[in-house]
Amino acid sequence: MTVGRVAALGERSRVAGLALAGAVVLVADAPDVVLRGWRSLPDDVDLVILTAAAAEALGPEPGERTGGRPLMVVMPP
Repeated sequence: MTVGRVAALGERSRVAGLALAGAVVLVADAPDVVLRGWRSLPDDVDLVILTAAAAEALGPEPGERTGGRPLMVVMPP
């Protein structure tokens, strides 16, 4: 069994520290950067931690991925 990676997507101040835990950190401070970051997620990412602003910027985009992967969680504001 292989274990996928964890990624964090959103504002630098909210996600930078997650790199210390081994997460792939994608800093995105603007909605268009959030979309680019989402689309560039490596295929082996199984969990994405989103800031509230990043989740709002994504809108329906995550639903377009198939197979229910990656799992997403949203940080409280």
